[in-house]
Amino acid sequence: MNDTICAICTSLGTGAISIIRVSGEESLSIVSKIFSKDLTKLADHTINYGFIKYESEIIDEVLVAIMKGPKSYTCEDVVEINCHGGIATTNKILEILLAEGCRLATPGEFTKRAYLNGRLNLSQAQAVNDLLTAKSDAARKVFINGLQGVLTKKIREIRQVLVDLISNIEVNIDFPEYEDNLVITNEILEKHLNSLKEDFTSLLEDAKTTNLVKEGINVCLVGKPNSGKSSLLNALLNEEKAIVSNIEGTTRDIVEGTINLNGISLNLIDTAGIRETENEIEKIGVEKSKKAIDMADLIIIVIDKSKGITSEDQELIDNVPEEKRIIFMNKDDLEGASIPSDYKVITGNTQNIEGIRGLKQEIINMFNLDQINSKDVTYLNNINQINVIKKCLDLTLNALTNLKNNAFVDMIEIDIRTIWELLGELIGEQYDEELLDNLFKNFCLGK
Repeated sequence: MNDTICAICTSLGTGAISIIRVSGEESLSIVSKIFSKDLTKLADHTINYGFIKYESEIIDEVLVAIMKGPKSYTCEDVVEINCHGGIATTNKILEILLAEGCRLATPGEFTKRAYLNGRLNLSQAQAVNDLLTAKSDAARKVFINGLQGVLTKKIREIRQVLVDLISNIEVNIDFPEYEDNLVITNEILEKHLNSLKEDFTSLLEDAKTTNLVKEGINVCLVGKPNSGKSSLLNALLNEEKAIVSNIEGTTRDIVEGTINLNGISLNLIDTAGIRETENEIEKIGVEKSKKAIDMADLIIIVIDKSKGITSEDQELIDNVPEEKRIIFMNKDDLEGASIPSDYKVITGNTQNIEGIRGLKQEIINMFNLDQINSKDVTYLNNINQINVIKKCLDLTLNALTNLKNNAFVDMIEIDIRTIWELLGELIGEQYDEELLDNLFKNFCLGK
């Protein structure tokens, strides 16, 4: 990390402002070479007006922010050049910086440096990327918790309990004559291990909520041709996204859209009507529909209420687990068949907002969306963290089994110590370089 890196940290394109970030030991001196003022002589944490010049040519009129380490994002000297937006100007300044001795930052390298320099811990660093990619307000609230170190605080509390426990066990084994030290009995061990089990179980439960907040709910609209799936998609999106026609088989490919419901993204997929067909193009659409159903978190089976439940509808109902489905009896504004008593169904229509209000409320109830915003989630934000906590839970359960079988306390201590080490890796107090590279490669270049 001895070199000086740079990258564009705003989206390229037409806009009022673009920002190029520079970080490293030589950031002030390198930018001073091309700026109309000597940054090394200017006060820290100031914004300075001037021009970017290169080989006697004025490149742009800019504002340059100075943030000297360690009081910066990376804990290094950081310079941010605020230039006029636009691809040509922004790229030209970046090109000049590279020519003057900077290196182009790799994805996430600024945040990686912030972590390695102690500005952020590993959990907070991962929360930065989640915050950048948050799709909803609920996601923003959850991930700002991570950036503030809520998960880290929880993990450190658990680790402190573990290290106290390990220390007492070691003293009991090596110095049994020390009467002043706490004697770790089976009852005390069982109490601590059960508490650990509850903590890890709670973290894994919260992870399910986090994934829902982070990725949204994949909702698949299925049904017979002409049941009103495309009309329902349009009504939910409040736009004419899908073609609506009385001709069966109009939708021959999946049509997608996203809405926000109680702060959570609903990723909607309108599928081709599922039926037996000889049309080759429609067959492809039906196969895509079946694959979309397999990937969905929620399947809304759309049925034309005026025609009642047909054998094709019944086959769909039978093949979709009850916990993953909502049966929506569409077109309740038309006279037709009665509502079946065998299933829980939601009736409505796509003619106005009121017609789908009941359907939206059922989705809210089904996924407890009304509780997510008020819940203080200590979240796990990637599969690696989830796997670590699963391993810790397994080790805890193994220790409880050994305790029940009257195993020697030093055997149980091995599991406790392994848990302590795994939790250290989770918050980055112990780390693997390959793991770090894999983690930060998914960040954007300017972060």
